[in-house]
Amino acid sequence: MLSILNVSVTEKIQPHTVLMRDWTFVPSTPWYGAFAHRLKATLAGRRPPPQHQVLKSPSQRARWIVYFVYLPDAALTTAHRYTLERLAQSDAGLFVVCALPSGEKIPAAIYDYADAVASKGLSGFDFSAYALGLREIVEHSPGCDLFVLNDSVLGPFTDIDDEFATARWDFTGYTGQALIENHIQSYAFIIKSVDAALERALRPVLPEKYTYDRYKDVVFQQETRLARIASQHMSVGVKWFADASTGVDPSFFCAISLLETGFPFLKKSLLHRRPDIYARDDILGLLETMGHPRP
Repeated sequence: MLSILNVSVTEKIQPHTVLMRDWTFVPSTPWYGAFAHRLKATLAGRRPPPQHQVLKSPSQRARWIVYFVYLPDAALTTAHRYTLERLAQSDAGLFVVCALPSGEKIPAAIYDYADAVASKGLSGFDFSAYALGLREIVEHSPGCDLFVLNDSVLGPFTDIDDEFATARWDFTGYTGQALIENHIQSYAFIIKSVDAALERALRPVLPEKYTYDRYKDVVFQQETRLARIASQHMSVGVKWFADASTGVDPSFFCAISLLETGFPFLKKSLLHRRPDIYARDDILGLLETMGHPRP
């Protein structure tokens, strides 16, 4: 039976909401306007994939982490360094995929943490990095378990080895919601036993020969379809799910309550793009308590 979490959220949205714990993915009918957006993206939104270079290939291991970092200034932040250090402590190989301006080199410090390294252009959002990382992992370490995350989150504040061990489904996400259709948010997820067949199965959302370079196209074509496409080939679920009745994004509006349950991540956007949700000092205080440097 599902357990639930009563969550306090910002009064501007609603005073309380309920999240479902350990929710097995159930496809839903997409929002009526999704077809038009998706058709437009298919017809006019596809772009060539960004140029990329694999500078250090993965090797055969039981577990790998693919961490995507977006570096428009070709420089690591203190938050990046915290995450890299935490990920490097796990019993898994660390494959860092960096998005960089043309001609820029990967920061040398990444090699202090990473077991495999690749660079790509700035276009394509995180899904182009995920597709590249998955292809490389499948080629060099088929059968391994794979943890995928991007640098939109601070953390992890938990042990990544425990995250691998407690993943309940073949594809395990962290938060999910019903915007557009039931889906798992793509900032972090775990896939068990990746292989060439799985990589081919996920190509509708992790394509090899094209990418999307508009945020709306990525949301409609990739993030909100990822769980549904995956569920056709494997078991899929999420640790915390906000159904359509709540109307909230749990990674934003339930962030503090989730951290108090032992959740591993905090969205960076709470400090800049969405500072209206929580007081900045409250977020900074939480980070200080967890030993994270001031962003």
